[in-house]
Amino acid sequence: MCLAIPAKVIEKTGNIAKVDFGDSTLREVDVSLVEVSVGQYVLVHAGYAIQVLDEEEALKTIELLSDMLSE
Repeated sequence: MCLAIPAKVIEKTGNIAKVDFGDSTLREVDVSLVEVSVGQYVLVHAGYAIQVLDEEEALKTIELLSDMLSE
């Protein structure tokens, strides 16, 4: 099963961005497939940002994933 996870862009240098997955888990991802700015949310799969999300949708998805993992 493949799963893409929403994350907030914290820093961006060229095609590499540092993102926060909502629980202070920071990772560097490749953002060459999307046009994104610091503060926006992206959907991350296999180290690549594959879609820009609006904040409301991203936060709902993060909350849903957190609920699923806490059960």
